[in-house]
Amino acid sequence: MVRQVISNPNDQIPPATLQEVEAGVDVCRRCELWRGATQGVAGAGPASARLMFVGEQPGDQEDLTGQPFIGPAGKVLDRALESAGVPRAETYVTNGVKHFRHELRGKRRIHQTPAATHVSACRWWLDAERRIIRPRVIVALGGTAALAVFGKTVPIARSRGQAFQLEDQAQGVVTYHPSFLLRIQEPEAKASTFAAFVADLSFAWSLVGR
Repeated sequence: MVRQVISNPNDQIPPATLQEVEAGVDVCRRCELWRGATQGVAGAGPASARLMFVGEQPGDQEDLTGQPFIGPAGKVLDRALESAGVPRAETYVTNGVKHFRHELRGKRRIHQTPAATHVSACRWWLDAERRIIRPRVIVALGGTAALAVFGKTVPIARSRGQAFQLEDQAQGVVTYHPSFLLRIQEPEAKASTFAAFVADLSFAWSLVGR
C-alpha cells in the first residue's frame, strides 16, 4: 500500500519507495510548473540500479505519457547506451525537474529551461530517488541536471571524463544532454560529439564495478 504522499511543501514525510515517489510527483505542488503540465513524471528503472541518469525535465512526449526519455532525446540516449554497451534496463533514468516547463506558441508547446528555483523545489524528489536506489554512479546529463545532482553550476565541457565524489557516496559524472546532440547541424561535429557522449557513458559504466 502506498502511504500518504507529499502534495504540500510543508509536509515533510519522505517517500520510502519508488512507487511513493511516482505517486507523490504526480500531486506535487512544490513549485508552479504543475499548472501547465499534464502530469508529473518520475523516474523509471529498477530500484537495484547501480547507474542513475539524471536529465533536465520531461519533454512534450514524456509529459503526455508519464515516462521519462521516450522522445527524440530518449532515442539518442538509447542509441548511445547501446553503442557504449550499457543495458538501459539495468539503469534508472530520471530528471532533476519532474514537470514540463514550456510556453505555448499556437498549439505547440515549446520547451523552456527550468529555473534554479524549480531545480531546488524538485530536489526533494531526486534526493528521495537517490536515497531509495543508492546508485554507485550518477550521470548528470547537461547543465540543469548537474545543478540538481551537485547543487551548484558545473562546466560540462571542462568536467567531462572525470568522477566526482558525492555526499551520498555515489560518484558523479557529467556529460551532454542528448538533446544537445539533436541541435548540432554539421555532420562531422554531430558525429564527434556523439562519440564523446558514448565515451562518457562507457566511462560511467566502468565506474559501476560490475
